[in-house]
Amino acid sequence: MNKDYFSSHAQQYATFRPTYPNDLFDFLFSKVALFNRAWDCGTGNGQTALVLAQRFTRVDATDISQLQLQEAPKHPIINYSVCPAEQTLFKDFAFDLITVSQALHWFNLDLFYKEVNRVLSPQGIIAVWGYSLLRVNPGVDKTLDDFYRTTVGPYWDDARKYVDEEYKNILFPFQEIQAPRFSMTFHWSFDQLIGYINTWSAVKKFIQERKINPVDELAEKIKPFYGTSNTIVFPLFMRIGKTKSIF
Repeated sequence: MNKDYFSSHAQQYATFRPTYPNDLFDFLFSKVALFNRAWDCGTGNGQTALVLAQRFTRVDATDISQLQLQEAPKHPIINYSVCPAEQTLFKDFAFDLITVSQALHWFNLDLFYKEVNRVLSPQGIIAVWGYSLLRVNPGVDKTLDDFYRTTVGPYWDDARKYVDEEYKNILFPFQEIQAPRFSMTFHWSFDQLIGYINTWSAVKKFIQERKINPVDELAEKIKPFYGTSNTIVFPLFMRIGKTKSIF
């Protein structure tokens, strides 16, 4: 069963979700041998696909959410399509690079990895990454941590644990390449912070079941510690590798 937690707020997701840093892509591209064709799987609103389009001749960007794809920027070499990660119509060995950003934990990993081994070229690279809970300052962080774990904690999908563990314990059956640590840093207004928290899938599920938005109470608690703007830091983690014949 495909997990689609983001179609219901695709526009909000496109507005408030953070973008990935240049140094991540610089490192990634340094490991790629050829730049003919890339597949951005679970592309969402196309953030990663748009960067890949700067280097590759063609980019295929797939997602199970048509509403998410409607928010993605149009580009002449990006082909967007509604498609599950685990079963595609791509030809064998079609891609020099496969990327998954902040989405791997939603996939059926056994089936997805079989597909990766089928469509990734012999010299190709697969790179997956994500970001964990943001840090602001001690006053905000303490309240936000309690909100994350206690208030909406029961509403996270079980797969969220892989993000909390920074993908260290997720299945990754490839010839792994050591990746450095990255981070994303932004200067956000209070409204931007609250807008981002409202995109959490656990918040959406809480609202659906309880008929109230828990972020309203959170906002009142953390506003005195925030000020007009603050530096927001997201820890960013990556796993990257080449295929090996195990399937």
